[in-house]
Amino acid sequence: MLCPCAPELPWSFASPLVYPQETLMGKYGEEAKLIYELQDQGGELLALRYDLTVPFARYLAMNKITNIKRYHIAKVYRRDNPAMTRGRYREFYQCDFDIAGQFDPMIPDAECLKIVHEILSDLQLGDFLIKVNDRRILNGVFAVCGIPESKFITTCSTIDKLDKLPWEEVKNEMVGEEGLSPEAADRIGEYVQLHGEHCGVEPLASFLQAGQAGPVTQGCKQENAQGEEPVSVGSVAGGGRYDGLVGMFDPKGRKVPCVGVSIGIERIFSILEQRVKASGEKIRTTETQVLVATPQKHLVAARLKLISELWDAGIKAEMLYKKDPKLLKQLQYCEDTGIPLAAIVGEQELTDGVVKLRDVATREEVDIPREKLLEEIRRRLEP
Repeated sequence: MLCPCAPELPWSFASPLVYPQETLMGKYGEEAKLIYELQDQGGELLALRYDLTVPFARYLAMNKITNIKRYHIAKVYRRDNPAMTRGRYREFYQCDFDIAGQFDPMIPDAECLKIVHEILSDLQLGDFLIKVNDRRILNGVFAVCGIPESKFITTCSTIDKLDKLPWEEVKNEMVGEEGLSPEAADRIGEYVQLHGEHCGVEPLASFLQAGQAGPVTQGCKQENAQGEEPVSVGSVAGGGRYDGLVGMFDPKGRKVPCVGVSIGIERIFSILEQRVKASGEKIRTTETQVLVATPQKHLVAARLKLISELWDAGIKAEMLYKKDPKLLKQLQYCEDTGIPLAAIVGEQELTDGVVKLRDVATREEVDIPREKLLEEIRRRLEP
């Protein structure tokens, strides 16, 4: 999928957590109120990283990079009211994919859409809807409705709330907080409430990166999770063009066309957790494949030796951090955490040169010669 036309930057490149406030301010429109502002002992005004896009644009400008492709997974921060069931946190992870460089129109944009579709499909979240819109249409709507260009960004941010609020509340915010005339707000309402057969192109994006989006913006909303009631977490991904952002950090104002997408990892987890809970399945809290257990006292050395062999073979194994745990407690731990296999080594097994391998789900046990244990474990763990 990743074409060789642009050099790639690994996701682990240096991206500071704290920035001068002036670096982040003025890039997000109304959403800037969610930036965590800090002040250090020396009086320097600082802020926590709000997203991964602005730091990336700054990195391109500082290093005079005009052609690159990258993905980046890292924490970002929002001064917001947490809502755990909806995947809304003050500290959370984002996964970004971006393409920067001068290319023919819409080809990088199409690749970004393909990546979002591929990721959400592979995660098996259930039905989801990807909305693709052109920012120029939105700006045209504002112009027709008589909205001053200076208010485009804030009006855009307010319209974005239609995913969460009814039109009347959105209109009241436009008039009361943004100073639009009721007549202009009503004209906007005629457009934003058009749907389906009433318009050839859906006029507005449900997910707009205010202050960053260029000609194309994308949003992805998870609609249903395979037979549950709809899971309400809002958009799980969004993105668009930010062709002018790099130039804001370049002393000469040189522009680098950019397009990217961002996926909210915690919101994905919220959907998966709600789906699993609805199905009655247990959520595994560990990737451990084998628990090394002993049935008698004074066998901690035997456990340590066996678990070391499993680790050296690349098998994910663990043991309880007690010298002489009861066997029942060890097996109960496997069931509680979903560990599929238990390798039990007692005095008799040591004498016979075997390991008792227990299938935790069926509780069936079989003695395996020590030299064949790794082979048998790998066989059982095969999908």
